[in-house]
Amino acid sequence: MRAETPAVRRRGVFVAVAVALFCVQLDFFALNLAVPGIAADLGVTVSAAQWVLSAYMLAIGCFFVVGGRVGDVFGRRGALLAGIALFAAGSVGCASAPGLGVLVVARIVQGVGAAFVFPVSVSVVTNTFPDGTRARALGAVFGVANIGTALGPFVGGGFTQGPGWRWIFWAMVPLSLLSLFVALVHVPHSRDVSAPRELDLLGCALIVCVPAGVTLAVERGDAWGWGSARTLLCFAVAVTAGVLFLVRERRARHPLVDLRLFRNVPYVLVTAMGSLSNMGYAVTVFLATLYLQGVRGLSPLLAGTVFLAPALLVAVSGPLGARLGRYMRPTAVMALAGVVAGTGMYALAGVEVWWLYVPVFAWCGLGLGLGWTFSGVATQQVVAPERAGEASGVLLTFLVTLGGIALAGTAAVISASTPQRPPEDVYDAILRLGGVVVLAVAVVVTAVRHRLERLGRITPRAVRAVGGDTAREPGRGS
Repeated sequence: MRAETPAVRRRGVFVAVAVALFCVQLDFFALNLAVPGIAADLGVTVSAAQWVLSAYMLAIGCFFVVGGRVGDVFGRRGALLAGIALFAAGSVGCASAPGLGVLVVARIVQGVGAAFVFPVSVSVVTNTFPDGTRARALGAVFGVANIGTALGPFVGGGFTQGPGWRWIFWAMVPLSLLSLFVALVHVPHSRDVSAPRELDLLGCALIVCVPAGVTLAVERGDAWGWGSARTLLCFAVAVTAGVLFLVRERRARHPLVDLRLFRNVPYVLVTAMGSLSNMGYAVTVFLATLYLQGVRGLSPLLAGTVFLAPALLVAVSGPLGARLGRYMRPTAVMALAGVVAGTGMYALAGVEVWWLYVPVFAWCGLGLGLGWTFSGVATQQVVAPERAGEASGVLLTFLVTLGGIALAGTAAVISASTPQRPPEDVYDAILRLGGVVVLAVAVVVTAVRHRLERLGRITPRAVRAVGGDTAREPGRGS
């Protein structure tokens, strides 16, 4: 590995990371359309089979921060290899699971692996590519990953209707092994040299409890009852763990998360807009799935085909965001994504002509995809490279946890409203509300950005560095 030229090493890193993220995205988005088939094959209810999705999201949300920080502290190469290996092992377990219990456990293993792969992949690219090409590399990586997002519904519907849902997981195995081999050969060792090789284990335990409690309460609240003892206990555990985590991180000698990160206003703006975009994407895809199959009566395969147009623009949003980032500040790109996404969601609710549904849905995919995809690039532009894994882990925790909450909340609203109103009316009302909220936050991001300019906290206009990257824009003292 030492004999490699920098260019060869960077190409190897790109391939390893891009294939790993492609697998994670394809697996996640392919399984949504497979839940009914899993339920029928394993002889369980659809509600029970939903745990195949919930367990995965729970594992990811719990371990994003841990995975990112483990990479920064102990070495990004080892953390990435461990994450890919766990994901591959979980895929084998899912594909061969004899029942729902084993399948859910294997999905948790997959989720923990993915929770390491995502933030560590971002920090590996950040610390391997120089400033002049870093943003373009990240944009291209997310572009490849978003191809997995694009193909996910089509692959999931096709496999479920064809050879069976287990082939979704079998397809992950050779791709994961390819990524593992390339990473083993090409990914260099790197870590935050300013951090001692110590991990805040108590902080890890507390941060795991926060998304676990919230996600479990929201996912099961409708079934348990929102006022039930179990639901309230989960919320109480999450709140208590969150408070204790903040206290712990303020006092810890080597905190898991440096709370000064949240004094970096551009980082907070990017994280907020990215999280909201991911919530909008999760809700829009969920509602479109219900609309296409429940209202329009399309088969899983045909519904997946309709998803190709918006998903293709989601894939394009990765390289597009990197290109825009060469001429605009990260916060400006995020605000633009919010405007596109908000108008798309609101317009989709009013579409009645079938031929117009697909292009409007694609417009939604472009805005929402640009928002949550570019947030991963933008955070790397507004924080120091040595804290890349930590910043990425925090961002991804917000993205996944809030996305899961939005999805569960949407399902609860639909369940409570459909007896009184036609399903399509409920779907439209949710989309309109979501569009208005996304637009409003985009306006807030723009207003705060202009305020920071007047205060001199960020540069008054985009500054292009050597190679075309936008200069970092953390606030003073960040």
